Amino acid sequence: MSKGVTPKSENYSKWYTDVITKAELADYGPVKGTMVIRPYGYQIWENLKDRLDIEFKKTGHVNGYFPLFIPKSFLAKEAEHVEGFAKECAIVTHSRLKNNDDKTDLIPDPESKLEEEIIVRPTSETVIWSMYKKWIKSHRDLPILMNQWANVVRWEMRTRLFLRTSEFLWQEGHTAHSTENEAKEETLKILTIYKEVVEGMLGIPVICGTKTDAEKFAGAETTYCIESMMGDKRALQAGTSHYLGQNFAKAFNVKFQDSDNTEKYVYATSWGVSTRLIGALIMVHGDDKGLRLPPNIAPIQIVFVPIYKTDEDYQKIKDYLSSILTYCENNHIRYKLDNREKLSPGYKFNEWEMKGVPIRVEVGPRDLADGNITIVRRDNFEKTIEKIDTIESKIINILEDIQNSLFNNALKFQNENTHQVQNYEEFKTIINTGGFIKCGWDGNPQTEAKIKSETNATIRCIPMNQEFDNLNCIYSSKPAKYQVIFAKAY
Repeated sequence: MSKGVTPKSENYSKWYTDVITKAELADYGPVKGTMVIRPYGYQIWENLKDRLDIEFKKTGHVNGYFPLFIPKSFLAKEAEHVEGFAKECAIVTHSRLKNNDDKTDLIPDPESKLEEEIIVRPTSETVIWSMYKKWIKSHRDLPILMNQWANVVRWEMRTRLFLRTSEFLWQEGHTAHSTENEAKEETLKILTIYKEVVEGMLGIPVICGTKTDAEKFAGAETTYCIESMMGDKRALQAGTSHYLGQNFAKAFNVKFQDSDNTEKYVYATSWGVSTRLIGALIMVHGDDKGLRLPPNIAPIQIVFVPIYKTDEDYQKIKDYLSSILTYCENNHIRYKLDNREKLSPGYKFNEWEMKGVPIRVEVGPRDLADGNITIVRRDNFEKTIEKIDTIESKIINILEDIQNSLFNNALKFQNENTHQVQNYEEFKTIINTGGFIKCGWDGNPQTEAKIKSETNATIRCIPMNQEFDNLNCIYSSKPAKYQVIFAKAY
């Protein structure tokens, strides 16, 4: 199964695509730039979705759904917002097709041309705020804490599975508040949820911070983010939470009557994570044999591979494993008994290694005779022989150890490749080899733009914890206003 996977060291981009296709996570759709998420990949997304949904609902959020289609005029109401998305919008101009004259093709029916073009949503702020205008009249209608699970379309010319596709899946939260403080607290609350879920489920260490004005969400006052380091030392934005101030409320004239009988504009937030987190999962933990999945996110946490020649041998192994399979069911451990015929054990081993299943259990006639099972960990390929009658007490601990091991290895890699530099020449050298650079920035957008132009590195975030004394800007040598993290990014 692993044959044909390009080594990471040889071609990282090809390795990434090979793993996705051979592990059956996704495939290319018939329209350029689109992606088909296969069941195994979708199970990963469902596990993440279910956990996030629980966390959102714990904090009072509810799910709704808004239309895929947005009137073009809605986007035009918020100037900065439309400028940020104008080049990525897919546009509907007609409502039906008809045959051409010789009936060899279908063409848009000229008589069905729409009076106003419709935008396929790149994000839902504008359509949601048009509805909030109808729903919000009084302070008693606030806060609105709404989330939707949806697809969005951002027309991409250069695409990569999971990381950048013309259509992708995500959740987008959109909340409305009566006060600035409440809205700001909301953005940070969501950021904390993102950090805890991405680190706790996906085993991906992240850095929390804010985006610069050049990198923030179009239409936001402040964008908070979680940034992560991939296996090739490039950065990936893993999630964002935006404080929108009153920008959209003013654009759509959304006001409420406060308890003091004065009319005020609503304060807003929006926030989201997407299927690009699956791309991060692959790049942070994957190796030359394929995926390595942290148990908390893995669709299958344990795969049992019986080794047998006859139906009678298989039945004996199945009976032998019955107690441990029941234990897995009772403890909500996701498992699979691989009893497929006409496939060799070696083929199965390679397949489950490619798919990143955290634990493989091998059981053959000799194991039955000795009262053993063989356990192979996917994170480090450690193989141990365990007694069948004591393994139940160890399974959960092994899964927890794999989860922690993958996170700690990723954190070690991130720390080892996060650098502090003394001058701009050193900065350029390290940026070319990859990694994060923690350094001073004078806060001048022109400085930021010049560094980006000269090195293709961007300020990934201004970390929440600012710890520096007498720090100068890495480019201008002026006193630093912020300590920032630069990197090349996806």
